[in-house]
Amino acid sequence: MNRDYLKIDKIEGPLIFIKGIREARFGDLVEVRLATGNRLGKIIKLENEMAIIQVFEGTSGIGTYNATVRFIGEPMTIRLSKNILGRTFNGLGKPIDGGGEIYSPHEVDVNSAPINPIARQYPRDMIETGISSIDTLMTLIRGQKLPIFSGNGLPHKELAAQIVSQARLLNDSKDDFAVCFVAIGVTKDEGGYFIDRLVESGAMGHSVLFINYADDPIAERLSTPRCALAAAEYLAFEENMHVLVVMTDVTNYCEALREISSAKEEVPSRKGYPGYLYSDLALLYERAGVLKAHHGSITFLPILTMPNDDITHPIPDLTGYITEGQIVLSRELSNRDFLPPVNVLPSLSRLMKDGIGVGYTREDHPALFNQLFSSYSKVLEVRSLAQIIGESDLSPLDQAYMAFGRLFEDQFIAQGFNTRRSIIESLNLGWTLLSKLPPEAMDRLDDEMIRRYHRYVKPA
Repeated sequence: MNRDYLKIDKIEGPLIFIKGIREARFGDLVEVRLATGNRLGKIIKLENEMAIIQVFEGTSGIGTYNATVRFIGEPMTIRLSKNILGRTFNGLGKPIDGGGEIYSPHEVDVNSAPINPIARQYPRDMIETGISSIDTLMTLIRGQKLPIFSGNGLPHKELAAQIVSQARLLNDSKDDFAVCFVAIGVTKDEGGYFIDRLVESGAMGHSVLFINYADDPIAERLSTPRCALAAAEYLAFEENMHVLVVMTDVTNYCEALREISSAKEEVPSRKGYPGYLYSDLALLYERAGVLKAHHGSITFLPILTMPNDDITHPIPDLTGYITEGQIVLSRELSNRDFLPPVNVLPSLSRLMKDGIGVGYTREDHPALFNQLFSSYSKVLEVRSLAQIIGESDLSPLDQAYMAFGRLFEDQFIAQGFNTRRSIIESLNLGWTLLSKLPPEAMDRLDDEMIRRYHRYVKPA
């Protein structure tokens, strides 16, 4: 359908409304022609012969009679090839690194459907992030959706950059591993920080970046994750690569969704977000996974900031329903300069049990995970007791727990943003820390595991 309309009925924020539309399709592109240049838009709603069009570059300067609207009749697409690795694009999939256009016969619709559950293969293999707390206690499995729940002011930016620059497949197969980094609503300084970290670490060559800046039009934020996931799907299922998608900040995406929903005059749901927030997020998250018929995979690590650190807020709440676990950052640990401030106890990876141990990481990994988790949980109980009676009046075992807790936070959690540890180094460090506790405290280990790995060092 190529048809021009000379009159716009209404303009609301980034949206334009045109009546008398009979043959348009949801999701098709629209070209808004002005004397100062053309702008692209997308049909986001069709109702009673009314088309609501989201203009990517914004509606500034557009009036009801000074623009011609052409319905192109095609969905939004981007051209992709393996040459996108090492490149930086904006939220519409246009290069912004000065490297020129991508020339390829592969033109891909960015609005791909989620993976059919029947076509999925159960995720098994580990992706090593180089961060001890994540790799050992909430292991990221290839094909998993594992969000990071952060808060305003917490160092999730640094954590994202660390993961992007350090992540690798456990078998160290660099040729078929790629990172797709997505930044939504970030400042120019933050965008430059991510690029600099990738270049300094040498990871830029196997990475592709999609960056939507805070001063870009709000409508572009809704297309940014879709363009990035289309690129990830191409690399995974056409080029047979294993792709790690790191996306920050999903909260900015949801805020844009709420703003546009309000402009469409839709009935709001919880905290003003549209009632379809769950299904919209699911359309993004469920594009990750492992397919039975393909060698490649997509692993999704979305990062979101919880307003007021409220984990029951609609964004983290709905994300938790869709994904397979969460990594929670702690403001208390961050204030004490334990970086990255991963809060161990509320964090979990629901798929790690089938991707660690014999044949995957090391045979002692499941047992070590259970014991570290149990021991650190006991540490928090003992600290509460110490606040009442004083540490000097604790039993010798409780004092050993206090010493273990300090070492666990100082050495295991607080490894810094520039230190990379292999999973073997992290496992060995875990056993070294457990050596501060006596054998009777090893309540999650069997006798054989204690004999082989636990080396109790009695305090002087």
